[in-house]
Amino acid sequence: MTVRIIENQQELEDAFSVRRTVFIDEQNVPAEEEIDQHEDAATHFVLYHEGGPIGAGRFREVDGVGKVERICVVKEARKTGAGKTIMKAVENFARDNGIHKLKLNAQTHAIPFYAGLGYRIVSEEFLDAGIPHKTMIKEI
Repeated sequence: MTVRIIENQQELEDAFSVRRTVFIDEQNVPAEEEIDQHEDAATHFVLYHEGGPIGAGRFREVDGVGKVERICVVKEARKTGAGKTIMKAVENFARDNGIHKLKLNAQTHAIPFYAGLGYRIVSEEFLDAGIPHKTMIKEI
């Protein structure tokens, strides 16, 4: 598995393809909510395995805090370490760019995954795109 920080249109399309599969097709998130106004301001990541895209995520700096967003892995690649691979790349990117606090809005079913990576819950449950979430943070 190889994570790439997106450098060209094809890699961006690969990331969007994974995001569409997971969020729009699988979780029924409206397309206009999934692809949003923050795409151009974000650093995008795509995870490849055997030549094809299997995971994606994006990162933005908001008020000095790194915001980890849109982390996803296609169903066939879950429970293989793919999610941890993406998260490690995002955290390394943040650290390399002087960001030492990360924040994410985790779908409640994914909280154990993020907790296992050192994130802690800092909010009550809320709905985003009709899906229950909690905000989590991590100092790196």
